[in-house]
Amino acid sequence: MIKTPQSPASIAAAIDALDERLSQRFIALDPSGYFLLKLDAEAGELVLEHYGNTIDDKGLARDSETGEVLNCRGGNGPRTPSAIVRGRSAKEIGIQLTEGDGPHPLSRLDHALYLGRELQKAEQCLRQGGVYIQN
Repeated sequence: MIKTPQSPASIAAAIDALDERLSQRFIALDPSGYFLLKLDAEAGELVLEHYGNTIDDKGLARDSETGEVLNCRGGNGPRTPSAIVRGRSAKEIGIQLTEGDGPHPLSRLDHALYLGRELQKAEQCLRQGGVYIQN
């Protein structure tokens, strides 16, 4: 049986559908905190801010200082990052996060994989002069 190669568009559509389905699964929050990623196009850098949190017995992320439940859509007021990592590439930031003496603010492999994917997307936007929106 001869297989007909799929077109790039059909492959992309299948990947998009799979990604959407996988995004609907339950994801446990990382007790080490969360990251906000943005671009500093003027400096030609990716900027990764780390924010600490605690996870309560219901799985909700709470501000480590106030105990307030963190709203993923904002509304908690400005928070101060516990660390800011800047780099020109996804690899440079990944190395800063995982190598050396630490601290290493990732405690879950699924979080590390997600962050690597987002860093790659952000790097592509930086390279192409595009707008990056964290997923």
